[in-house]
Amino acid sequence: MSRRLTPAQQRGVSVGVATGLYGISFGALAVVAGLNVWQAQALSLLMFTGGSQFAFIGVLAGGGTLGAATAAASLLGVRNAVYGVTANAMLRPRGWQRAAAAQVTIDESIAVASGQEDPDEERRGFWAAGIAVFVLWNLCTLLGAALGDALGDPKAWGLDGAAIAAFLGLLWPRLKSRDPIAIAVLAAVVTLLVAPFVPPGIPIIVAAAVSLACGFVVARSSVPERTASASEPPSKGP
Repeated sequence: MSRRLTPAQQRGVSVGVATGLYGISFGALAVVAGLNVWQAQALSLLMFTGGSQFAFIGVLAGGGTLGAATAAASLLGVRNAVYGVTANAMLRPRGWQRAAAAQVTIDESIAVASGQEDPDEERRGFWAAGIAVFVLWNLCTLLGAALGDALGDPKAWGLDGAAIAAFLGLLWPRLKSRDPIAIAVLAAVVTLLVAPFVPPGIPIIVAAAVSLACGFVVARSSVPERTASASEPPSKGP
């Protein structure tokens, strides 16, 4: 008799299904941006971070160079290095598990794991979400790339600007508080200001740099507040 999934594993699989379906959009738009099916598949297998992948093909679709696309994707992927510290503390992986954990350390796996109180459930949630997203994202990328390759000329279908729209669709659900919204607005304003004066692909790099700088400042400013609140003595009742 098969063992039932724990609550953390169920959450991880459901997140994997919901996120993995975005791979269809990525695969189709990667081909629209000028990649072939196997290049799109390689990005999902090796880069495997949705925001960076959409930024990469967004720059290419906008006429940017390969170097600009790589720089934009790298800047947006910096957050995964921060996630790696959290994942290492939760999982304490050894041997081959270190490489596997590094590959599936993404927004979704960290979010599912961090939502658990039990350490064992943290690990189960992390692996369930990470593996589910990885498998489904790559399968859907292949499907989407094959469909995109069959569509032919992207302009005939109105898809030549769709990569940016898909990237924004992936970003929007993450804007759940005032700080991310303010950072997104500032990055958009800066992008509009520099776009007329720089080559294609550079504005998104500037926007990513602005976002990272603002995120660092917000994180640093919140540390004293947490420290101060932790040091305050508990208030006495009446």
